[in-house]
Amino acid sequence: MFKQQIQEAQRVTFHQYGRKGYSIFNSLKKEVRIGVLTAATLATASVAKAETPRVAVEETVEEYVDDEQSMAEVTVSGTMAPLTQLQSARIVSVLSRKDIEQAGAQSVNDLLKLATGVDVRQRGGFGIQTDISINGGTYEQVTILLNGVNISNPHTGHLAADFPVSVGDIERIEVLEGAASRVYGGQAFGGAINIVTRQVTRNGAEVGVEAGSWGTVQADGRVALLGRHVTNSISGGGGRSDGGTLNDAWKKGQLYYNGQYAHQQFDLKWQAGFSRKGYGANTFYSGSSTDQWEQNERYIVSVGAETKGKFHFMPSVYWNRTYDNYHWHKGQPENPYSNSHQSDVYGGRIGGYVSWWGGKTAVCAELRNEGILSSSLGTLMEEDEFVSRHGDGKTMKKHANRTNVSYNLEHNIVLDRWTISAGVVANMNTGVDHKYRFYPGVDIAYRPTTNWKVFLSYNKGFRLPSYTDLYYNSPDITGNNQLKPEENRSVSLGAQYQLKGFAMSGRTFYNRGHNMIDYVKQVFGDAAHADNFDLDNIGVEAEAKLDFTALAKQDIWLRNFTLGYTYMHQNRDGKYSIFTSLYASDYLRHKLVANLNHKIGWDKLTATWSVRWQDRMGSFQIYYGEKATDRLQNYHPYAHLDLKLQWTDKKFDVYVKGTNITNHHYYDLGNILQPGICVLAGARVRL
Repeated sequence: MFKQQIQEAQRVTFHQYGRKGYSIFNSLKKEVRIGVLTAATLATASVAKAETPRVAVEETVEEYVDDEQSMAEVTVSGTMAPLTQLQSARIVSVLSRKDIEQAGAQSVNDLLKLATGVDVRQRGGFGIQTDISINGGTYEQVTILLNGVNISNPHTGHLAADFPVSVGDIERIEVLEGAASRVYGGQAFGGAINIVTRQVTRNGAEVGVEAGSWGTVQADGRVALLGRHVTNSISGGGGRSDGGTLNDAWKKGQLYYNGQYAHQQFDLKWQAGFSRKGYGANTFYSGSSTDQWEQNERYIVSVGAETKGKFHFMPSVYWNRTYDNYHWHKGQPENPYSNSHQSDVYGGRIGGYVSWWGGKTAVCAELRNEGILSSSLGTLMEEDEFVSRHGDGKTMKKHANRTNVSYNLEHNIVLDRWTISAGVVANMNTGVDHKYRFYPGVDIAYRPTTNWKVFLSYNKGFRLPSYTDLYYNSPDITGNNQLKPEENRSVSLGAQYQLKGFAMSGRTFYNRGHNMIDYVKQVFGDAAHADNFDLDNIGVEAEAKLDFTALAKQDIWLRNFTLGYTYMHQNRDGKYSIFTSLYASDYLRHKLVANLNHKIGWDKLTATWSVRWQDRMGSFQIYYGEKATDRLQNYHPYAHLDLKLQWTDKKFDVYVKGTNITNHHYYDLGNILQPGICVLAGARVRL
């Protein structure tokens, strides 16, 4: 789970990937040990295992004290230049590999549901299509990164969480809440999520398989090769299911490769990924069609380097391509509301950071081009430029293209008790105009003692409309090519406190959104059209963690417990009254997450309980069959309970996990009824 990482039996080596200068965890070029991170956490402690309880106690205490002493060396930066955990003025939530293994999650998206500040609205089971937002924002306002490389999709945020990796490929997930454009550039309007894949530490292989409810079968495997200077890792997986609700069947597969070359003077890293999935799209985009269908393909390639001199020079290049083939009615590509798209993103970054007597200074420049070929999005091309989509897609007759240029500058002053980090990004996009706009930010942290930290931050973010926002047209949804870029001013004030076996944190935030984008219906019978509006969003978060092993100084049956809560209130300042909103007004007023991990009889058998209670604001329009009514249904609060039982040995894991074990059916997004209980059994073997 997302947790304050007070102890870790296995020391983790953090490496930075292509976007080096401001990846959250930067390479220290040495083994580091994770100290305390304040965040909403999954309740799973990484406890040293041993043959006898006495040895386990000694290892646990020794590891904990060692972690506390090493906290000043751990890099957990939300800045362009790396800062240690004690120095950093921003909070980064981390889901570790141990947490991932113990959680009863079916997908990466399921893992994020247990982060207090993250809202995950599932459109299909098993993370097939999911909308992810942070602190009351929308699914378009989060930057998604894979090993520090921006893989956000300019076509639509509905496809942003389409990863070419499975749960078994992931080493950790990092979440940065709040506007972060000065660090991550465009689209980091409400925050950023970085998926970090597992690093090669030895030669080996592993295979996992699971099966269960709704005819679900999934399998994955990976092979790691460790050389003197070069490491390689390749993984693949796939699965299928009949789905747990109407028109929800799916098939998927993915392949992923990464490598690294380590030299005395520099590191070179590269990655490539492919994913493909086809799925029944239920009523994902409108209640007017109950047999929608969609197929996506994604390709990702990137190469990055980092020098090891006094100045860390960090160039990188990347390319992403996404194919999307959508049927308004399954098997009817000729339908006027069926469409096909091919989006391409390529870019390059150059920059780095230097440490000197006045602090740490980082600079960076990025060129990013976003283009789309489409049957429905963009402006009409000449006939000889038309492109036929492979498969049963439609001819792509339209296109759009924009180039984003940004320059980042940041300086960090680190004193005994204070950290001041200030920076600015100058951004120009040809899709808007050729003028540069400036988005600054400053973070301040004060440490009265080693146990306490108080922080204050102000950051400004921005987001360009997606191509769907600008051009999409269906019976129920209409885009708007006159949309203005979104802008956000984010202020956060908070504190964290930590002791052996106990950690807590709290923060309050205020986001002032200008030119926010939402799809609204002004009156019944109207199509939802995209428009700009202003929004005030205020909230509070609190988290606490108890590590009973550290408190008791022995490996007792009760290991740890975490609790997180967030409350938000929004005030919409629109130009007119509305009948209903599709996205922006459907925020979480309350979210409570609690997690408990304990042993059952034997050291190797554990149980992880996860409960989530949510109260969502807003409403959705009721449909009878495929016919809309003038009635609105408010979202109702619901609780969601998951359980995972796992037997862990050196060479294998065997588990049974159940999600929504109370079999509660509920609505969390439009007219999509969420499935009831799902039970899966599986095993993972390490060779």
